[in-house]
Amino acid sequence: MQVFVTGATGFIGSAVVKELIAAGHGVLGLCRSQEKAADLAAAGAEVLLGSIEDADILTQGAARSDGVIHLAFNHDFSKFAANCEDDRRVIATLGAALAGSKRPLLVTSGTAIANTAPGQPATEDGATVGSQTNPRAASEEAAAALAADGINVSVVRLPQVHDTRRQGLITYVIDVYRDKGACTYIGDGSVSWPAAHISDVARLYRLALERAEPGAKYHAVAETGVSFRDIAETLGRRLDLPTRSIAAEDAAATFGWLAMFAAHDMTASSTQTRKQLGWEPGGPRMLDDLKQLQLDAH
Repeated sequence: MQVFVTGATGFIGSAVVKELIAAGHGVLGLCRSQEKAADLAAAGAEVLLGSIEDADILTQGAARSDGVIHLAFNHDFSKFAANCEDDRRVIATLGAALAGSKRPLLVTSGTAIANTAPGQPATEDGATVGSQTNPRAASEEAAAALAADGINVSVVRLPQVHDTRRQGLITYVIDVYRDKGACTYIGDGSVSWPAAHISDVARLYRLALERAEPGAKYHAVAETGVSFRDIAETLGRRLDLPTRSIAAEDAAATFGWLAMFAAHDMTASSTQTRKQLGWEPGGPRMLDDLKQLQLDAH
């Protein structure tokens, strides 16, 4: 299968590209810089220079492929809502290019859009909030619109994806800790975030694409929930910083834009995903990776 991958040189995208190629698939990777294009080509992929802002490039990439994995996303969280709406438009463009075929489109979302009670794991078929509550839901709303038009689209919801260099939102949490001089958590620190190692996530994307089940939703979750207190205490030891609790009303002043996530329990299950795809994660746990954190990567 020839697969068009957006975000092909990103943290997750580069791992997905390697996974696809190792499994015998061809990859057409979207890349916006010549420097990263060389790395992408060295990995064995064909390079399509351009960006997700260019609808013609997106259409061209989709037209040349047997399936699409959409991973690109602007992680400038100072304009999070706008970036989520941009993602809605990108998904609509990719879907339009696949109209009239059964070629699969795999869209990326996050477990944070689940609408569950604190501590209750989100499930693949459970309720979710809309984009007015969490802007990231725009991606799944776009996918649902395509599905209604007969496009073969499915969704992968990401937890905190990690290795010893990157850790999802925790990468930004580390910056906050260093800036504030302390590793803090809210209240008793019981708010928990799901997690998965990058290698397991890359394999899930491949399996989901190969299955190509219209309307499916998958949770790339290896650990149902890691408590924020455990995260803070592990990082405190690694960064040689004190660990302490803060009140909920101090979260915004401490975490800034991250406060909406630091106070949000995102516990999620992947029971259905494992059964449907035969996916069994085996990579390191997040706290183990945090204990081996490459400080020069932050």
